Amino acid sequence: MRMMRLVDGRRFFSSGSCSLEQWNGRKMPPAAVVLCFSTVLQVPSTVAAISVWRLNASALIFAEPSTRLMPQDDLLPTVHVDLIQATQILNYIKSSNNPTIDVFPSKWRLGRSPAPSVAYFSSRGPSSVFPSILKPDIAAPGVNILAAWSPKAPPTLIPRLDNRSVAWNFQSGTSMSCPHVAGVVALLKSAHPHWSPAAIRSALMTTAVMADTSSDTILAGGTLKAADPFDIGAGHMDPLKAMDPGLIYDMDTQDYILFLCSIGYTEAQIRKIVLPNISPININTSCSEVYSDPDLNYPAIVISDLHTALTVQRTVTNVGSGAAIYFARVVSPQGVHVSISPHCLVFFGEGEKISYEVTVIPLKRSGGRYDFGEIAWSDGYHRVRIPLVVRVSTHFAIGGGSESDEAGITNYIQLQ
Repeated sequence: MRMMRLVDGRRFFSSGSCSLEQWNGRKMPPAAVVLCFSTVLQVPSTVAAISVWRLNASALIFAEPSTRLMPQDDLLPTVHVDLIQATQILNYIKSSNNPTIDVFPSKWRLGRSPAPSVAYFSSRGPSSVFPSILKPDIAAPGVNILAAWSPKAPPTLIPRLDNRSVAWNFQSGTSMSCPHVAGVVALLKSAHPHWSPAAIRSALMTTAVMADTSSDTILAGGTLKAADPFDIGAGHMDPLKAMDPGLIYDMDTQDYILFLCSIGYTEAQIRKIVLPNISPININTSCSEVYSDPDLNYPAIVISDLHTALTVQRTVTNVGSGAAIYFARVVSPQGVHVSISPHCLVFFGEGEKISYEVTVIPLKRSGGRYDFGEIAWSDGYHRVRIPLVVRVSTHFAIGGGSESDEAGITNYIQLQ
């Protein structure tokens, strides 16, 4: 243990911001630990660390909102705290004639906060290019991941100030979550060598989880709201469950061709994409069939512009061992009636395929807001869940439209 002097960073910077540009000329006491707030002029921890390091401080306590806490490597030892904890530390500094802090060797403390949560910097949906395809698809670990690092690059990427050389460093971002997914995909492919890429994606998405270690809904970082499919996709991947998903939503080349047709590709363009890479036998690249992109056999249903009743189809393949009976459970998005036909799927063996239809009817007047639900099939052991995302954009609704509109929708629902 070592006792060190604790100081308020606002004493040394004119605006209260821990930035060298705001230094007021006062000297920092030796071996000081400085408290800085990110909320003053939105200074990041890297800038604050460089600033107090230039003034010969020994360590930094950096305060930021709890929704944005993300420790990173800085030029000097840094502890990240939330604003409530920082306020308590500040009150202690103000109430003491000689505020000090005890520094102990670091140690692991597991289970102190629920995990996972969606990072505040993570990309969000909906997809601007293909609104009927859920983006993101899935979430994976991507914050503060211990990864290999070139010893020729300093951990802070500031070579003029940082001359350290390390073989490992903590990194965050898609470049960290992507290797996690790729590794799990490799495991799934080794266990199921005949599965297609679509089958593997389906297994990951339909078995993903939406609960954290405290059994609460995963939070969307940057806010304190529960994560929705535009934050986290189908959920946080679970490799063990993905090994045995029960059912999969599979696709072949013809499915992708029809999807390309639905989004405007011509037959000539599709032929250039498809035929150089695969055998042309039994591959029809024409766009003669009637098809819409929500019908792509993708393990999510996203209806980006619902005006009236719409029916989409999905096909599931039994990849479990032997016969099985699955029953559907639906969580309807707000202001939407959802029905499934059939409501029960009976499989007599592995590899059997069964199609079902999902009919979605708007029940509210809306100018175009997304609402979220889900469809889950269960045989008592497996739970095969897909997100259901609907954007209602209609001028009528039950209780708010014309009598003919209301009567027509009511009669339709009663027939289901």
